[in-house]
Amino acid sequence: MVNRTKRLKRAIESYKKEIEKHFEKLDKEIDKKDEILARYHIKEIDKSLITALEQKISLLGGPEDSGLIKRYKNRLEEFKKKLNIE
Repeated sequence: MVNRTKRLKRAIESYKKEIEKHFEKLDKEIDKKDEILARYHIKEIDKSLITALEQKISLLGGPEDSGLIKRYKNRLEEFKKKLNIE
């Protein structure tokens, strides 16, 4: 059980880093006015990374990271507003 917990914590940290990388890339694409790649990063963050992170957190049973999910989703909504995406 300890090994599973360690793997889940490592996976959560990995997803956090990956989400941050995509947010950085998203910010750069918005600055470059490349809407197509910006939309790709939004979709990647929203559909796969945040969903996977939520799943790992729920498996771990840690409510302390639920605020993190909200922050990521709020941050993503701000980017969507910049690009006029619903």
